[in-house]
Amino acid sequence: MSREDWQSYLPRIEQLARGLGLRFHPVEFEAVPDSLMMEIAVYGLPVRMPHWSFGVRYIYQLIQRHMGHSRLFEVVFPGNPGHAYLSAGNGLAENVLVTAHVLGHADFSRNNLLFQRCQTQVSERIVEHAAQHARQIQQAIETHGIERVEAVLDAALALEQHIDVDQPLRRARYPEYAEPPKALPDDAFRRRFAALEPSAAGAGAAPRARAPVPPHPERDLLWFVAQYAPEMDSWERDIFLAVREESFYFYPVFVTQIMNEGWASYWHARLLREADFIGQQAYVDAIKCHSDVVRPVAADEQVALSINPYHLGFALWEHIIAEQGLEAAFAIRAEDDDFAFVRNHLTRELAGELGLFRYRARDGKIRVLEQDIDALREAILAPKYNFGAPTVLVQHLHADGTLELAHDHVLDCRGLDLERSRKVLGYLQRVWRRGVRLATVGEDGMELELSAP
Repeated sequence: MSREDWQSYLPRIEQLARGLGLRFHPVEFEAVPDSLMMEIAVYGLPVRMPHWSFGVRYIYQLIQRHMGHSRLFEVVFPGNPGHAYLSAGNGLAENVLVTAHVLGHADFSRNNLLFQRCQTQVSERIVEHAAQHARQIQQAIETHGIERVEAVLDAALALEQHIDVDQPLRRARYPEYAEPPKALPDDAFRRRFAALEPSAAGAGAAPRARAPVPPHPERDLLWFVAQYAPEMDSWERDIFLAVREESFYFYPVFVTQIMNEGWASYWHARLLREADFIGQQAYVDAIKCHSDVVRPVAADEQVALSINPYHLGFALWEHIIAEQGLEAAFAIRAEDDDFAFVRNHLTRELAGELGLFRYRARDGKIRVLEQDIDALREAILAPKYNFGAPTVLVQHLHADGTLELAHDHVLDCRGLDLERSRKVLGYLQRVWRRGVRLATVGEDGMELELSAP
């Protein structure tokens, strides 16, 4: 592939995409070596805070690639401008397809309301923002030492999914005092008394009661630790808030993956069909690449036992556009996440055409369960609940600083990985510097408490 050949198609593909109704911020394209591509994909951003866990992920991805299970054609970061990194090993046809695919992503992230809300709060220039976080942490390492900084990152990254996107990113601390109960005046005397000047009305009033911490169960663990840890230094709090900020950026990517990848796949296929300026051989090669992207995970006569988001999303968008038209699809793209998308548009008939079913694997044997469409939808969506993490809430902060957490196993309908949970509590306790307790249930359904130290 020559860089010039690929780049020469870019303005014409962008013009075609805009002519078909796509609206997107400018995208900066860059071809990079495969090793850098994998590093960018593992870290989630081109430059990000250093931590050993990313090295573990890198090794896993390297093994997957060597086994032929995955190949990275591109990595996209939404924003204004967006950034797209393409593998330098791609051929001309692959990069033509990838360019069209990226423009589908860029349209989705600019127009989807969840993306808009999170990017407005974080930054539309997340690549530069994350690089600033990385420099901030490098300065902390030089000042405080790698061991202290790594201990803070261990805890913060272990909790990176535990945010509350229903709360604003720039969130104030809880009120210090509880609001006094307000009695409605119900007679002439009380109405006259309520109308007195505050100094007169408050004479002899009881002292204000301090509000409990938290005043309600709190699920934004990163925010709570940053705000209320008894002995954290300001640089430690800054690291927690930096991780939280980046999690706000990643949340819409996670919770719209089926929609987003399907939308980009639909548009790269459509743009290729309508791009009469692409040579015949390049078109044929690109369509072959498209078929590889949107097929079920398994090949040949094997049965896929996991969902390929490209395959499912592409099929759903094709069905929606064929049945309801492009304007309806644009509205769905703007308003939905994967929960609404799958529940509203994966029908029993379409699931049958795609060969989707629930199954149970036990003792090396696989058994197909009932093909109830509601159960199937929920099985597809289950890994997405609560950012893919168990629902753990701050219940109470005791006077001695002990932090009391509770796993909402009823809402989750699943248990905790107890070994992992003990490790996370250990990481958290090192920065909390007081006792930490977590109430959950064991495999037998009986109440169980984990603690650190």
